[in-house]
Amino acid sequence: MSAIRVLHVDDESDIREVVAMSLELDPGFSVRGCGSGEEGLAAANESPPDLILLDVMMPVMDGPTMLAHLRQNPRTADIPVAFMTARAQKSDLAHFKLLGAVGAIIKPFDPLTLAELVRGHLHAARFDTAGNHFLPRLRTAANTLADYRQTLSRDPISSVTLEGLQSYAHKLAGAAGLFGFQEVSLEASSLEESLIDRRAGRGTPGAIEARLDALLVCLACK
Repeated sequence: MSAIRVLHVDDESDIREVVAMSLELDPGFSVRGCGSGEEGLAAANESPPDLILLDVMMPVMDGPTMLAHLRQNPRTADIPVAFMTARAQKSDLAHFKLLGAVGAIIKPFDPLTLAELVRGHLHAARFDTAGNHFLPRLRTAANTLADYRQTLSRDPISSVTLEGLQSYAHKLAGAAGLFGFQEVSLEASSLEESLIDRRAGRGTPGAIEARLDALLVCLACK
């Protein structure tokens, strides 16, 4: 397995040295250090890393400005970036997320746990990417469920339709929950419960249709 390539950008040479030593104690990491935002942009464009550790406060070009430039370049737009900062207020961390960072590592950090923190941010970034790739499936699901809705309006007691819709709702609830679309998962689970009730001779008339309509509205917002 190839090493995780980390680009670390910080104007303080001693911090760059500590980060490199901390991560390279783990053979799973390869670290390249840069002393400025401009140098970091050039390095990222030359050889895109798996993740960038980026200082917030730097002269000439600070971390948020460098991140903005990274996102404007198609070659570097998708590189996960984690800020390294002493600013640990919740409002600061929320702001970093809004800027497009996957998170932040707070200074001072424990050199012995830095590799674990970096791996956590990289895993989170990969999970977010997988969630974005799941969006087209949600659009396909909306079309499939709309077809089921039309079929139900013609024959609300078709055992084949009810069984097929229950299976589809079950799979959608699980996949949507896995990729972080909790509202979709909850609506699909509610639909599945209504289908189970109707197939067992329980439930109220129109419950399935109401739950299916609610799920379609939820999907339309994605």
